[in-house]
Amino acid sequence: MKKLAVGASPKERVSFVSQAKAQKVLAACPDDEWRVIFGLARFGGLRCPSEITPLQWSHIDWEKGEITVNCVKTKHHEGREIRVIPLFPELKVLLEAWRAKAPADSEWVISRVRSNKTNLRTQLERIIEEAGLKPWPKLFQNLRSSRETELMETFPIHVVCAWMGNTPKVAAKHYLQVTAEHFRRAVGLVQNQEPPSQGAA
Repeated sequence: MKKLAVGASPKERVSFVSQAKAQKVLAACPDDEWRVIFGLARFGGLRCPSEITPLQWSHIDWEKGEITVNCVKTKHHEGREIRVIPLFPELKVLLEAWRAKAPADSEWVISRVRSNKTNLRTQLERIIEEAGLKPWPKLFQNLRSSRETELMETFPIHVVCAWMGNTPKVAAKHYLQVTAEHFRRAVGLVQNQEPPSQGAA
């Protein structure tokens, strides 16, 4: 299903990774740790690997339902060293499953990769192919872009940008997508649709 790009991003480099596609990828992941890596990017909107590798279990507040993210890319901007995102339902179930299996004394959520320079792209491409899908361009950025596009359907732009760690200008130019789903809804082909950000994992 083709998607149309917004802003200056080349159309052929933009791809919306639907909830259905995401579930197929999750089913093909070799273990719970990989499902969390994928989930943090697709459902949490975290930059990979720069915001995923520093994540510690202590950064997750299960009672408040929030995750504190270390923003490596924007830490040189005052007040943008960290951001707090919701513990989205789709992400919570993945983290709970991994927490139950991870070593009790583990500090890091993702222990298999400890460097921001770690290349996860090749293995994710294999997982996507195992799921019977064709790898999309800009693997991790389009996961983040898909999440931001979804969240905009339910929450105000300033809220979504605060969670994603970017600005409305950057979001419009590089992240937000116009999908075929938008057109179907506009002409009345889709009715009573639940907000995409509430899909069960």
